[in-house]
Amino acid sequence: MTESAHILVVDDHRDIRDLLGRYLRQHGYRVSLAADGKELRRMIGGDVMPDLVVLDLMMPGEDGLSLCRWLRESHDIPVVMLTALGEETDRIIGLEMGADDYLAKPFNPRELLARVKAVLRRAQSLPTGRKRPLAGGEVHFDRWILDRNRHELRSDDDVVIPLSAGEFTLLNAFVDHPRMVLNRDQLLDLTKGREAIPFDRSIDNQVSRLRKKIEPDPKNPTIIKTVWGGGYMLTVPVISQ
Repeated sequence: MTESAHILVVDDHRDIRDLLGRYLRQHGYRVSLAADGKELRRMIGGDVMPDLVVLDLMMPGEDGLSLCRWLRESHDIPVVMLTALGEETDRIIGLEMGADDYLAKPFNPRELLARVKAVLRRAQSLPTGRKRPLAGGEVHFDRWILDRNRHELRSDDDVVIPLSAGEFTLLNAFVDHPRMVLNRDQLLDLTKGREAIPFDRSIDNQVSRLRKKIEPDPKNPTIIKTVWGGGYMLTVPVISQ
């Protein structure tokens, strides 16, 4: 993604909106501004298709969570969410709705710029093809059903398989990108985002644990295959219900 990426800033506070618009333009980005959800929907329904949306959580009318869910279900657009709320649950809900990152108000514009650059870099690093996550609900692959609302994996004969939070997140990354080779860095970005640590080998350990739970023969995996020199690939088709 080049410095000329198009950023759409959505915030009902005009001073914040204008400040961010000026700051991002000074750093080489093209910027559009929207005051609320109606304006966001109208612009994207018209001729505006941004590379990233900076989205305020608390706005009159349709809130940021609903708009974030709509953006991720219907468009291939990364989202950085702004929130004045400090509660951990609000951050988690925002990320579960599909936000790629979040920033609590008040914030330094330099930090927002760093987050924007990181999210754009991660979005570009994904394999070509469909990058938008599948919608919530159930997804089927091989003989497994992943219920994203319940954070639950079960077999086609209705046996529930317990997953750790890390295993659940990693499995989501694979079913979002079926039949695509994902290297370790990409999987770290998809599962840990800005908290990822260079040379982190936890992905290999989590893949090994996942294989023990979903593969007929974990020593000879056929669902999550190793691509030598490349990474890992979910080899089976994924069906969203």
